[in-house]
Amino acid sequence: MEENNAQKPLLFMLTYLLMKRRRDLNSMDVERRNEIQRRQRHRQYFLQRQKRTLMMPLTQSTQSCSCPIPTRVWSNTESTDWWERVVMREFQPADWLEKFRMSKETFFFLCGKLKPRLTRQDTRLRPALPLEKRVAVALWRLATNVEYRTISELFGVGRSTVCKCVREVCHAIVVLLKPMYLCLPSEQELEDAAKLFQSRWGFPHCVGVLGTLHVPIIAPSSNTDSYWNSQGWLSVVMQAAVNGLGHFWDVCAGFPGGTEHAVILQNSTLWAQACEGGLTPNPPRSFMGRPLGYLMLGDAGYPLRSWLLKCYPESPRAMIPDSQQTFNRRLMRAHSVLDVALLRLRARWQCLHKRNDCGLDVVPTMVLACCILHNLCEVHGDTFVEEWVDVVKHGECPQPTETLSLSSEEDEGEEVRILYCEYFQQQEQEHSQSN
Repeated sequence: MEENNAQKPLLFMLTYLLMKRRRDLNSMDVERRNEIQRRQRHRQYFLQRQKRTLMMPLTQSTQSCSCPIPTRVWSNTESTDWWERVVMREFQPADWLEKFRMSKETFFFLCGKLKPRLTRQDTRLRPALPLEKRVAVALWRLATNVEYRTISELFGVGRSTVCKCVREVCHAIVVLLKPMYLCLPSEQELEDAAKLFQSRWGFPHCVGVLGTLHVPIIAPSSNTDSYWNSQGWLSVVMQAAVNGLGHFWDVCAGFPGGTEHAVILQNSTLWAQACEGGLTPNPPRSFMGRPLGYLMLGDAGYPLRSWLLKCYPESPRAMIPDSQQTFNRRLMRAHSVLDVALLRLRARWQCLHKRNDCGLDVVPTMVLACCILHNLCEVHGDTFVEEWVDVVKHGECPQPTETLSLSSEEDEGEEVRILYCEYFQQQEQEHSQSN
């Protein structure tokens, strides 16, 4: 009995310690849960603040302007609701042009054309990303060249999803729309192009102007030296041919920035077509008393051929004859259609103007897709905002100037050039006599 009485205080003490320990553990669990919730609230606040910071500049104009644009009400909208409610319901025509570089009607026309290749089915794990949203993600990237992370926050999708959308949409544009909007012209189309060049630019028998565009890139993992151009920055070269309306009808891209014009030309389908007589009508048209096929105009970096003419080289030390000066003026006037087309292309799709951080396996496809989209917008008559050009004119990567071709000049090409000198000289004399 005495032993039991002696053990009671010990049992009471043990019971008390156990209960105290349990209260301490419960208190620690509560504090841990509160700390976790506090951190989650802090992280959520930080992410929302970061989203607002990222979306505010994107809602404004992508180019700099003298007068500040007030922040739109939808700049602070959550990403999950931004596409479905704001873009699809509240975007005005000017917003579609500014953010996607095309009208709403052209956007949905494009989505309809790409549907056979881009449609995805829902799975048990997650619903498929809507076709329109995938196209919008890719167009936003092409139009602004902003980072994948920024587009990811804006559209509420993962960065890997943004990268995948850009790849798949650009590839689908090339596969499905290239035969419609970027293909070699037929014989009738060549005849129409020649008439347009003669009536608008005063250069008969011409069906196109040939030139190049350097697209800035980041340093590739290998063979970096070949990508340095004459201006001292890394680039990929695109060769393009345009008609009298400034529409592209032949494009090849992906050559390192240090590649000569003649090398690019000789590795293009245009060279093969011209050498096989693809630019010669049947029967050949008469010009200055002799049969002559269609021809193109190029800059000083291209070799002189019977179907490819370029200016006579000028030097301050040695003046060239008046007939050659007249020929140069006429050719440069007609050549300006290419300069304007490339300027509008870079202004509309700034991934070609700003330094592109995509892999070299993606850049050529992006370039082709941008040229096709340019033709699509021009054919549909979408408005081109002249303020877009200011960003290109004040860019940090000026285009390299052409250098004289080291390839051998063709004698027949010089004969054709002399014919045009005589033709333009006659026109000048007739014009002076009429006045």
